Amino acid sequence: MEHGAQPYRSVLYMPGSKPRALEKARSLPADAFILDLEDAVLPSEKPRARGLVADAIRSGGCRGRKLVVRINALDTEWGADDLAAIAPTGPDAILLPKVDRPTDILRAADLLASHSTPSATRLWVMIETPRAVLDAAAIAAAHPRLEGLVMGTNDLIKDLGAQQVPDRLPIQTSLALCVLSARAEGLVAIDGVYNRFQDLVGLRRQCLQARVFGFDGKTLIHPDQIVVANEVFAPSSDDITLAQAQLVAFDAAQARGEGVAVLNGRIVENLHVAMARRMLARAAAIAALETEPAPTPSALQGVSK
Repeated sequence: MEHGAQPYRSVLYMPGSKPRALEKARSLPADAFILDLEDAVLPSEKPRARGLVADAIRSGGCRGRKLVVRINALDTEWGADDLAAIAPTGPDAILLPKVDRPTDILRAADLLASHSTPSATRLWVMIETPRAVLDAAAIAAAHPRLEGLVMGTNDLIKDLGAQQVPDRLPIQTSLALCVLSARAEGLVAIDGVYNRFQDLVGLRRQCLQARVFGFDGKTLIHPDQIVVANEVFAPSSDDITLAQAQLVAFDAAQARGEGVAVLNGRIVENLHVAMARRMLARAAAIAALETEPAPTPSALQGVSK
């Protein structure tokens, strides 16, 4: 599986028990949505939420945005029923929480097969426990159906007995291991949430840190956070101009029979060309996503109020 150009700058959690929230997702500019059956849903509401999310997946209409469903952990009383109800509807991915070992992935993959899940539906997993961090490389390589790793930073900090600090020093090693493990297997890597949803300055700072680490994007808990994440994780106009210039310079060098080029006093070689092409593909994918037409009223009728 190859890490591609599909944008995941902003991945917004939406409570699966709230029909209006599920309906609103169709008009929001996030790159992906996690329809949540776990933390955002009270135990008494879980069966109802399961049906609402299944209906929302069937109705579609998210304009190219990815739909991911976070089920309850498979060792809870709700997990197996969540998987049985959601898998046949064909979401883009199913997100597994509380994953600790590769065997958790294998178990989920077997259950997906038993429920005749469409082949296009992938698995994502939460990296949110110390054990999962230590086994992240093995988890990332566990099964071909696996597509993404999502940091669960709140649970990880709780289990570590650490503190929430602006530079996230207590979990920087964990963040790096998640990205390393994802990239080793060509997977998507998504950073954890920023809890103070009204603090957009703090959110920007944390998004910038996550981008430096190499994450594709950030999970979000409020629609107001989408614009910041989309901006930070997108190639800037300067990035795009530089990438285009690198390709032109390298092509000219090759035409002269030279293996490397020089642009603005810096070497441009094969690795820079690969990075430039990947960046331009990502920019093109973002542009295509942002020019998708708004949903029609008929596309919103799948979820009742």
